[in-house]
Amino acid sequence: MVPFRISSVRFIPTLLVVACVLAAASLQSQDSGPSKHDRIVPDQVQPKPFPTTAIRQTPLYTVEFRSADQLTPQDRLVLADAESSIAEHARFNGFEYQQSNWTYRQIVCPAFPNHLFVQYTRNNGAGDLTIFSASVPRNGEGRVRIVPILKRGYSLFSPAPINALTISAFNHIRHEEGETANSDWLGNALCYAALAGSRPEILPNDAEPALHKPIPALTAAMDVELQTHGTEVLRFDDAAARPHPMEWTMTFTYQGKLVKATHKPAPMLAVNPAPQTSAVARTWQVPQSGQN
Repeated sequence: MVPFRISSVRFIPTLLVVACVLAAASLQSQDSGPSKHDRIVPDQVQPKPFPTTAIRQTPLYTVEFRSADQLTPQDRLVLADAESSIAEHARFNGFEYQQSNWTYRQIVCPAFPNHLFVQYTRNNGAGDLTIFSASVPRNGEGRVRIVPILKRGYSLFSPAPINALTISAFNHIRHEEGETANSDWLGNALCYAALAGSRPEILPNDAEPALHKPIPALTAAMDVELQTHGTEVLRFDDAAARPHPMEWTMTFTYQGKLVKATHKPAPMLAVNPAPQTSAVARTWQVPQSGQN
């Protein structure tokens, strides 16, 4: 058998060609991919559920309360159709709704155009005040919901602003409303406070002070925390609250769910105008585990 041989003269140039190809490939790989010493800058995460650049839908810095005779004909029909359901939910929550001395007023929240909000009150004198709010979907997509506030002068379960039932009802309302609910962060905060029994007022910084009116230029801010899921914290001071101004704080997840709501006496040390745009007071990136 004749042994198979490769000429060394031909083999050496072949090795040189292969070596050059491998070297070029190595350099290309180093150029295209980061080394272990390179710091990867993550893509900027857009705040949600409330965009930070959106212009508010309405120049009003407060929700509006309308008496029963100020309801539009369309809203009267919506309320009449929901009356039996409201009565059923009210009785389920322990309210003596069958009695006749109830009055109501509409809570107008521009951030929730697909819902009719009504606050019912029964006043039997000092220390005997009963209040609850009702949410009725205007487009039929959703159901009637009740927010208990006071029963004969006492808070049910826990104060309505921090009550888990209030938070749950508000999340359902936002879900029923759809993307429209995310258009106005301050409108969401004010509407939540109104449904929980407050009558919040925030005035622009050019408002004229008047007797029995809140001082102008109250604080309102949205803080954004960017992390894996992210949160947005809405804060505002309500000077119309009695007997003293109150500071409201609401925390939303990236998916738009309200997870926490608090209110406490406001220090009112700083006076800042409520912004026309969704200004971010503080924005920061939270480092992940193992990162510097």
